[in-house]
Amino acid sequence: MTPEQLSQANADLHDKSALEIVRWAIAQANGRALVSTNFRPYEAVVLHLCAQVQPDIPVLWVDHGYNRPATYIHAERLRQLLGLNIRPFLPRLSAAHRDALHGPIPSPEEEERLKLFSALMKLEPFQRGMAELAPTVWITALRKVQNPDRATMDIVSEDKSFGALKVNPVFNWTDLEMEFYLTQNHLPNEWDYFDPAKASDKRECGLHTDWLTKAVAKV
Repeated sequence: MTPEQLSQANADLHDKSALEIVRWAIAQANGRALVSTNFRPYEAVVLHLCAQVQPDIPVLWVDHGYNRPATYIHAERLRQLLGLNIRPFLPRLSAAHRDALHGPIPSPEEEERLKLFSALMKLEPFQRGMAELAPTVWITALRKVQNPDRATMDIVSEDKSFGALKVNPVFNWTDLEMEFYLTQNHLPNEWDYFDPAKASDKRECGLHTDWLTKAVAKV
């Protein structure tokens, strides 16, 4: 899409429902849409929306090996409940192998170690997954209230790292709206989630930043 077309798409979709946005996104994909997830809180919303429109849509999940038990149980529960076509991608190193070579999970203050952790355990397998699945449309659960970086994004953008149209159907939703959707549709949530590649909800792991490709190239 040209910048003008992106601007028009965002204007057209601004007042549409999340389900309408998902329908629009999948219609643009020529059979090559995917949705990514890490099964964090509220992710069930976007997975449920996508499953309604395309039940067999590939669900790209990077299982970095550091998820808490509750997250794995939640992922399996949603897989069964929604019939998800989960496509897991794992790092080339196991969690135990990484820990032996690089030590414990970095703290929020260790920026360079966090970037290395993210590149090894999350970005590289995600990049591999995107290359294998080769989507033209990538649907995410990004929302502008999540952190300052995401507040500058929009419903639709061009992701140059993966050559795909990135679509965020719930971009403008509040936590309260996400909660209401889960309740209304009898969907479970997962509050024990922790992403060691971010260390903080206000920090980006790299998937939605321009340093992704450079970070992966170093590992």
